[in-house]
Amino acid sequence: MLLTFLAVACAAPDDQRETEVTSPALQTGGARSDIPQFRVDPFWARELPNNWMLGQVSGVAVDDRDHVWIVHRPRTLDARQRGEEGMCCVPAPPVIELDPDGNVLRSWGGPGDGYEWPENEHGIHVDPEGNVWIGGNGPGDAHVLKFTGDGEFLLQIGRAGQGGGSNDTENLGRPASIEVDPAAREVYIADGYGNRRVIVFDSDTGEYKRHWGAYGEPPDDTDLPPYDPEAGPIRHFRSPVHGVAIAHDGLVYVADRTNNRLQVYQKDGQFVTEAFVRTETLGSGSVSGVTLSVDAAQRWVFIPDGTNNVVWILDRTSLEVVDHFGRLGKNAGQFYRLHNLAIDSRGNLYTTEVNVGQRLQKFDRIGG
Repeated sequence: MLLTFLAVACAAPDDQRETEVTSPALQTGGARSDIPQFRVDPFWARELPNNWMLGQVSGVAVDDRDHVWIVHRPRTLDARQRGEEGMCCVPAPPVIELDPDGNVLRSWGGPGDGYEWPENEHGIHVDPEGNVWIGGNGPGDAHVLKFTGDGEFLLQIGRAGQGGGSNDTENLGRPASIEVDPAAREVYIADGYGNRRVIVFDSDTGEYKRHWGAYGEPPDDTDLPPYDPEAGPIRHFRSPVHGVAIAHDGLVYVADRTNNRLQVYQKDGQFVTEAFVRTETLGSGSVSGVTLSVDAAQRWVFIPDGTNNVVWILDRTSLEVVDHFGRLGKNAGQFYRLHNLAIDSRGNLYTTEVNVGQRLQKFDRIGG
């Protein structure tokens, strides 16, 4: 069924405007009218102040006021981008907050007293209290950080360089994604590029609560063979465990990127079900993250795919792929190493790109 969908979806009209990202299924007349549709806003956000330049944009989040937060990697800018070979530019601070119109409101980040800033910034989450969580996937990044919205340090979970594997309950292993469960006051971490698990801590104290690997089983760091689409599913997460999201109904969604699959759990780690997305995808895999729609039932699941450079749309009830949008490229609405997704209260999507993509884009929801 998925292969049939893909065969139809790949045909796009030659006259498609680069500022219009209309789903392939809609182009062929096969889209259901309820499936969300998106169009890129090529004029969002505003030009950054102070001649700032973004490096690889490795995380995006939207808070309760529809302010958009990003974390990027200033250290990935080359000499020319740092202003050493011309009139522009200056590396922007690692953390930037923008209002709904794309104006910069606050910025901060980097090394400071009392905490260990990550070697390679990765992932950002803003909890309902307005606290900002940051991760990192550098070789020594075994921790996450919690700040106020103004950048005041609050909490560090784990210690840099101290990761002890997927069953270490004090340190992390190059964590990729963070999400807070405000009712339980717990923080879920997709852990990560080094480890192969989801781990949960108290979001106030950092106290360890529980962790699990694929299918809810204890994680195992045994070396795995390369991904083989003909071999069938394996019983382990494959690094990186790249995304985690918690639905209103308590289900926990985990992006197992290079296994090309999305797994679903109860909050206690009990496995519920899984879905696969374009299983023939090699390289970095097809399931780079997971974002849920903002309707009451959270009917849709959006998955960024950094290898095929599309956003997949899944029906959350069936976990069936129903549509996708995007393609490889550097024009507005295209992606070069799509990395993260976030959604605002109106259902608009925000995307980030790493590698040489180095940008943030907004896609307005226009239908569905």
